[in-house]
Amino acid sequence: MTIGIAASGPRAGLAVFRALAAVERVATGSIGGFAAFAAIDADGELHRAETQRGGTTTLFVDGESTGVTPPDAVARAPWAAVMSSGPERPAPLSQYVPAEPGAGLVTGHRLPNAAGNSGRPVNLEVLDLLRQGLPAKAAVEAVLRGDREADAGIIAIDRNGGVYGCNSERVDRRPDLGHARRESSGVVMEVLHNAIVPAGPIAALAAEVGLAVMAPGPIADAEFLVTASVPVVAGDINRVVLDGNGEAQRVETTDTRILSGRHNCAAIYLHSEVVADGAVIGHTVFEPNVVVEDGLIATLNGRTAMRIGYLSSGRG
Repeated sequence: MTIGIAASGPRAGLAVFRALAAVERVATGSIGGFAAFAAIDADGELHRAETQRGGTTTLFVDGESTGVTPPDAVARAPWAAVMSSGPERPAPLSQYVPAEPGAGLVTGHRLPNAAGNSGRPVNLEVLDLLRQGLPAKAAVEAVLRGDREADAGIIAIDRNGGVYGCNSERVDRRPDLGHARRESSGVVMEVLHNAIVPAGPIAALAAEVGLAVMAPGPIADAEFLVTASVPVVAGDINRVVLDGNGEAQRVETTDTRILSGRHNCAAIYLHSEVVADGAVIGHTVFEPNVVVEDGLIATLNGRTAMRIGYLSSGRG
């Protein structure tokens, strides 16, 4: 019953949305029903969206259209969280993801909106501590350590973008849990869930999908042309050597098996050096499907000529 996803970093709003959508496509169980979403943008404005049925397919609308991604202001928000499960949960759905600009956001799974030992909902207790300036980890642990039998797992994002999630001792005893955390270059994705199968890989899937939105791989900022009949030769490293016109003069490969006969292969390997005038000017970020015949390129993705993107040295 429920999944909680939180993200801190560029395009966190879109990351959370896509992470939940990925889970909906793969998992079965308590998923695809209600969703309560909140994001705080760079200007400190709180954005909310909610649905009782359909999950991400009905969470945002554009005119008469459903199944759309979040609007730009929401997609680009640097802090976002969502909680989702089966259909028809008690209103207001905002109770599941309390949030306040200048304080932070709180999501989770199980029943974090239920009253804790203090008589206040557990997630609001965490938000109270965030409001006082506590980091996410300190706020979550303070509440859940003090209420070990709370039926809740909590993920909090503090005012500085710190993210932390964990379960109460009671929830940690369950056999159906999923938890994943991913960090890269200052961005964080955290996921907690239960009652969704397959339990093991789902949290990792959501976290990886979201992380790829916020911290995508290298993006090409230049390109070179490769044509049929370019020779493929043995080398001590994978590289493409360009001529004075910026076209591939030869491809060097460490895989000597493809130098004779006919092979369907990755002759221009991912992250190959791109060399011009004897200097490395970048590395490839794309790997075409190549056919090599007797040491010469025959086709690239079925074509006789293709431009290959690379990331210039000193960029990214």
